[in-house]
This record gives sequence, structure tokens and C-alpha cells, in this order.
Amino acid sequence: MAVKIRLTRLGSKRNPFYRIVVADARSPRDGRIIEQIGTYNPVDNSGENKVTIDEELALKWLKDGAKPTDTVHNILSREGILKTFDEQRHSK
Repeated sequence: MAVKIRLTRLGSKRNPFYRIVVADARSPRDGRIIEQIGTYNPVDNSGENKVTIDEELALKWLKDGAKPTDTVHNILSREGILKTFDEQRHSK
């Protein structure tokens, strides 16, 4: 089973809010998920953190072979999770 880490859209029209989830690559964007690992709010104007990710879960799924989509890849690299993943992978 091919597993991807991707975004599912929530929120209202012109006010998107996303969950960062692990899902089967064949399921639709807002379809069945395996696990939720975080959230992303691209239009947050309050100055708070736009991204919340459970780093342990993200690293677990990356280690198990889940492939992030392009957008999630950018989010994970901005948060430093991919750097941690590469360090763990090359240290063994």
C-alpha cells in the first residue's frame, strides 16, 4: 500500500484550513485517512504559528516509507523535520 503524507482541506470558502494527514495514495483528497499528524492554517493573521506537527509521528511515518506531497515536503523542511529525518537515517 502506497502511503502519502498530504493535506486535507477544511474551513469555509476563501478561508482554508488544512490537516496534515497520512493517507493511502489511492484515496481522495478529503477521503479516508490513516492518521492525522498536524494542522496548517495558511491565512492565520494573528501572528501565531501557522503549522502544528507532531514531530514523532511525522518521523515515524517517514521512516516507514510514507512519501510527502510537494507542499507537505516544503512544510516539513521549514519546520526542520526533514533535516532531523536525514540525520537519523544517515547516523545509523
